[in-house]
Amino acid sequence: MASIEEISAYLDALLPALGVNKKRELLRLMYEINKRDKTAPAAILPAEKNLNFERAKKILLQKRYPLSFASAPKSAFYLPKLEMNPAQRADLTPRPFYPKHIYIETSAQDSPLAARARQMFPQAEFKEWDGKEMVGSGNFSRRTETLVIHREKYDFLKPCPCSAGNAGCGYNLINLGFGCRFECEYCFLQQYQNLHAILLPANVQDFLDRIDSAKFNKGPFDRPRIGSGEFTDSLVFDDLTQYSAQLVPFFRARPQLQFEFKTKSVCIDGLLRQNGAENVVVSWSVNAARFIESTEHFTPSLSQRLEAAAAVARAGYRIGFHFDPVVPFAGWKEAYAAAAAQIAASVPKEKVAWISVGLLRFSRELKKAVENRFPDNTILDGEFLLEFDGKMRYPEALRKEAYEYFVPLLKELFPQTTVYVCMEKPHICSCSFG
Repeated sequence: MASIEEISAYLDALLPALGVNKKRELLRLMYEINKRDKTAPAAILPAEKNLNFERAKKILLQKRYPLSFASAPKSAFYLPKLEMNPAQRADLTPRPFYPKHIYIETSAQDSPLAARARQMFPQAEFKEWDGKEMVGSGNFSRRTETLVIHREKYDFLKPCPCSAGNAGCGYNLINLGFGCRFECEYCFLQQYQNLHAILLPANVQDFLDRIDSAKFNKGPFDRPRIGSGEFTDSLVFDDLTQYSAQLVPFFRARPQLQFEFKTKSVCIDGLLRQNGAENVVVSWSVNAARFIESTEHFTPSLSQRLEAAAAVARAGYRIGFHFDPVVPFAGWKEAYAAAAAQIAASVPKEKVAWISVGLLRFSRELKKAVENRFPDNTILDGEFLLEFDGKMRYPEALRKEAYEYFVPLLKELFPQTTVYVCMEKPHICSCSFG
């Protein structure tokens, strides 16, 4: 793979009169093609008589977007300035979660959560926090070094922020935490989280006190669904937070609602210490085994997740699965079919409440974060276009192909389970729910 400096020097020699903005676009395209194909700059954009910017850009766009070049509008090709910062590279050294600095808000000093933190992390530096001045590292990769225990005052309950134009599923959220210890290459928190720390609320009861008076949109399900996995993994810190000890009995007593723990972890001891509940669903984010191994760093394997799911099902809970994000890599159909078959062979099918499917999509801002933190990634090698909701998405034809292949396969394996497409245009979702 050629360096950015080598590609830049080649462009300078090939088209010496390029302006700054035009060179920026060509450099971006050549970098992405070179990264994907491992092709020398001279082979990507050969010298030819009377070569100019317009001709060069057309050649490069055709090579970078072979599926969508002819049909996509020019505005769909997002070509931001290439800005690589080695200091932002993710640290993938395996390590246990043990924060160095623990800030406890004054009003949460006497909380059970604060007491457990003091017991579990005796070597950490503890500081009282007034709830005003921001704390945390300036580096996202170091976010797990800082734990903030606070008392939430505002953000208790809200509908899922489904992008405009997408078919909604009526999901509702309680944000019990912010931040995660896993390093998934596609995670939106890399770009979204401006406080590089793990935040955990000490006042779960204040969240639950809003539930009974709230009005919910149940969407296409038989009951409203509430979940806690928007800004964190619902269970990865449960040994510390013990949120499940409050959530399970609360929702067991409200059968008109459904609560979902959404996780990649196998931190299920808190769930197993209680009697399960039909309306409490423990859902795992799953993927093709090879994708998990290469892209979802520090997470349990697919087999480990399924072992945990089977144990939770035996304890009386229903379970769910989210194939999200699906990434159409070489051999993806066989790989995802194998993952689906492994799930079907590992867990009781009658216990599976729902399965969702969603192809990889992300904000344009996340693109730079991913390529800086994971410069060897392959997930950005796909053809991503600026789409109807401002997100980067695969071409619509590829998305439809993926859903029309995978959703029927899942319905065949799980005939009694609700299978649905997540975060998509309504007409693309026509193959889901059933």
